Amino acid sequence: MVLYLEKLILIFFIYSFCGWFIETIGELIKTKKFINRGFFIGPYCPIYGTGVLLITLLLSKYIADPIALFFLSGLLCGTLEYLTSYLMEKLFKLRWWDYSKMRFNINGRICLETLVLFAFAGPIILGITNPLLENLFYKIPEKAFHTIAFTLTSIFVIDCIFSFNIMNSIKKIKTSVSNQIKDNTIEISTRVKEIIMEKSIYYRRFIKAFPYAFADKLKEGKEKIEKTAERVKEKALNNINEFKEKRSNSLNKEIFLKKYKSKFKLSLMKICKNNKEK
Repeated sequence: MVLYLEKLILIFFIYSFCGWFIETIGELIKTKKFINRGFFIGPYCPIYGTGVLLITLLLSKYIADPIALFFLSGLLCGTLEYLTSYLMEKLFKLRWWDYSKMRFNINGRICLETLVLFAFAGPIILGITNPLLENLFYKIPEKAFHTIAFTLTSIFVIDCIFSFNIMNSIKKIKTSVSNQIKDNTIEISTRVKEIIMEKSIYYRRFIKAFPYAFADKLKEGKEKIEKTAERVKEKALNNINEFKEKRSNSLNKEIFLKKYKSKFKLSLMKICKNNKEK
């Protein structure tokens, strides 16, 4: 039983590290800078490890049915990501990530793109990577296995305490500044950033790792409204031009019909006149 739990612990840390590595490399490619993308100080993103544990514990019985495993993996991990985003926002009064600009998102917390990636990950985890890890675990001496699991767990617990204390301090800073500066979102956000940047690197890294959480929401909102207004204006102009074009075509048709009627009438009159003369 103990060995089984320790295997789950190692699986959690291995995949948490893989998630951190993927996100950090992605940020490195995008910004050309190394940024620790994890919520914690250590090189791990627990949401990835937690997702893999849930897939391992709850979906292993579907390994023979890849289609069911595909959809259930996406559903399970999508639910985990949504709940994590919601709970962290309620806990720290900050929105840590936002998919609002991506298509097919739900409240900006999850989006179709990430759900598809999670869905593909399920069969790969249960069919390929987990069996490889199992074989690797068997090669590790039992005493060393206990030591590794205990050491990683101890480090993680200390990291949790330290990181959550920092975030509580940031939350208090934001509350204090909000009470001093009322009804000015941009000024509040700017002042909070200034205070955090004066503190240690452990505080400053949160601004770099989660820029959206410390962004000027009012400024972003104004920019979004301006872009929407521009799109509405452009659409209105297109509709007006389309209406003018249709109206012009309609007038041209009316003129054509009038001319045609006039010519037809003259033709009839000539025919009638010729008939009378005969």
